[in-house]
Amino acid sequence: MSAQPSDTPLLDLLGRMTVDSMETSGLDEQTLMLVRVAALVAVDAPPASYLLNLGAAGDVGVTTEQIMGVLAGVAPIVGTTRVVAAADGMVKALGAAVELSELAQYADADEG
Repeated sequence: MSAQPSDTPLLDLLGRMTVDSMETSGLDEQTLMLVRVAALVAVDAPPASYLLNLGAAGDVGVTTEQIMGVLAGVAPIVGTTRVVAAADGMVKALGAAVELSELAQYADADEG
């Protein structure tokens, strides 16, 4: 018997992949999120990827200091340009998060 079709099949797939990754890795949640951030730096990920992963990292208690430690730790491997690009992507992601939050507040105010 097949499951009901979803309105967000791609997001559902990414969610399942993340859960499978967490279960398979054997890492605790914070370590897994730090590893994921390191991988995002290594592949020169877009800001949207940082937005999703930094939010999840924050949800499990990863601190800004830990993220900075990851950037320092991977710099000798991936190079300074990747680390600077990653920091820029993170800033853009956080800016987008603030804008989305403000839009949601305006939408809530308009409805009320």
